[in-house]
Amino acid sequence: MNVSDTPVHRRGALRAGAGAALAAALAAGCGDRETVGTGGTGAETLTHQAPSRPAASAAAHAPAPAPRRFPGQPVQIGHGPRDRARVALTFHGQGDPAIARTVLAEAERAGARVTVLAVGGWLDAHPEMARRILDGGHDLGNHTQRHIDISSMDEAQAYAEITGCAQRLRRLTGSIGTWFRPSRTQYATPLVQRLAVRAGYPHVLSYDVDSLDFTSPGAAAVTRKVAGEIRNGSVVSMHFGYADTVAALPLLLTELDRRQLRAVTTTELLT
Repeated sequence: MNVSDTPVHRRGALRAGAGAALAAALAAGCGDRETVGTGGTGAETLTHQAPSRPAASAAAHAPAPAPRRFPGQPVQIGHGPRDRARVALTFHGQGDPAIARTVLAEAERAGARVTVLAVGGWLDAHPEMARRILDGGHDLGNHTQRHIDISSMDEAQAYAEITGCAQRLRRLTGSIGTWFRPSRTQYATPLVQRLAVRAGYPHVLSYDVDSLDFTSPGAAAVTRKVAGEIRNGSVVSMHFGYADTVAALPLLLTELDRRQLRAVTTTELLT
């Protein structure tokens, strides 16, 4: 039986420990900070790096899933159906790969599947992460090549940002990725939407819940922000590379379990 067809059962130890922590987090002030490190400013950055590994060859694996069109959905998608108890946790793929692996492992321990929108430059530096994401049962998509403000670019520049990352994904996985999300903005401009479609992405993935984890507000604040806004069909924006995200994720997964909300890939959310 497919894992996605069965209810998610969290481990008892995770529920007990994280449940108590969640209550404290929701009651805590916004000033809580984690000292492990962040990918942004205001706290120490994790300095350990995983050893480099050779790039995964697409020929050694079946091609990754290609983008697909969802009938009835607009080009720009901000959330899934509101009548089903499913949500999508989406991560901007950039930053320390050690933190990324920790986030993926934490989700997998809880039976959750996520969507990763990878930056092309990050894949250039850490090509093994593409296969790690896919092998965990997660969605992998395109978050532009350099992660700069795509809304301010002219047509040629913006298209190069989209196709540059798409080319990296195809070389590593055999597919341009299942989703495209523009960089430095929640919503794609009409021009960027048209360019994404031209590049082979029927939809642009936005979101309706912003965790603000990239501001490094502390794990309690990240947990409180997402738990206070998430509902059926929500697409949540989070980031690799921030220690607050790692610390908040067990609490969030426990809260989703308490509300009987399943964390699934964006493809499953819309299927």
